[in-house]
Amino acid sequence: MKTTAVPVSHLQLPSGIRLSARFPDFITLMKPRVMLLAVFTALVGLIIAPGHLDPLLGSIAILGIAAGAGAAGVLNMWYDADIDRVMPRTARRPIPRGTVSRVEALAFGLVLAASAVAVLGLALNVFAAALLAFAIFFYVVVYTMWLKRRTPQNIVIGGASGALPPVIGWAAATGDIGLEPLILFLIIFLWTPPHFWALSLNRSEEYALAGIPMLPVVAGRAATTRQILIYSVLLVPISLLPWALGFAGTIYAATAVVSGAILVALTFRLHRRGDADHRDASRLFVFSIFYLFVLFAALLGDHSGDRRSSTSPAQTISTSVQADEV
Repeated sequence: MKTTAVPVSHLQLPSGIRLSARFPDFITLMKPRVMLLAVFTALVGLIIAPGHLDPLLGSIAILGIAAGAGAAGVLNMWYDADIDRVMPRTARRPIPRGTVSRVEALAFGLVLAASAVAVLGLALNVFAAALLAFAIFFYVVVYTMWLKRRTPQNIVIGGASGALPPVIGWAAATGDIGLEPLILFLIIFLWTPPHFWALSLNRSEEYALAGIPMLPVVAGRAATTRQILIYSVLLVPISLLPWALGFAGTIYAATAVVSGAILVALTFRLHRRGDADHRDASRLFVFSIFYLFVLFAALLGDHSGDRRSSTSPAQTISTSVQADEV
């Protein structure tokens, strides 16, 4: 007698089997590729901070920041599940596919966020935990729930949350904020609009379909490429501040100059050619990821084995500010 296999919903399986089978889906909800870049910049902030942090505490700090970044990604996907179903780029995410329910995603995101903040506060310090909590709140509530569907400046303002990891890393190591992490914050903040607008240029029809007022949808391609060029040109001199203020050396300076020149060349080409070749936007998007990674890697490499004294300009300014507060 021939039998027919009947598909079984994941909701009908024993809970242990369901969770183990869907573990990759919960990891996907955390946006691991985005999380990795955030964790790397946080690691740089932690390592270049003055003093010495116990390796175990440093590992706990990075894990906490990673969990916080992952929680923000989960809660972003929870809230955006309706528009994710509409856009081909996001339609295969776990919630639109039905492998994870919105209730499960919400519970997972909240527990992960609370755990990350609690661990950072208990193991390191309350200030770093508060910064992590603020970053999660800003990304989920201010950017995802408020700005993303209301203004073409969503990426510009919302980018502040993605620029906070090096500040959180520094705060985890020191318990306060110095000038150095604020400059790293500014670098990532200026980098964010060209990076995401380059992606949105080739996805403008999808964003329009979902009702998201991304800049290419609202202002058009020419205005978007002009804004990308402006932000990229502003980014280059700002990226040289770590060298100018003495907490990065010649390796970093050379890297910033060369990679910055390539970035500006790509953005200028994109602006000049307009709609001539959509691959220009893709090239810029891919290079922007490499640009931020190599910039922070150079800063890390410059700093390895070179714990600078407090006489550097940046640390002198930080010390003066602290003395005034006392």
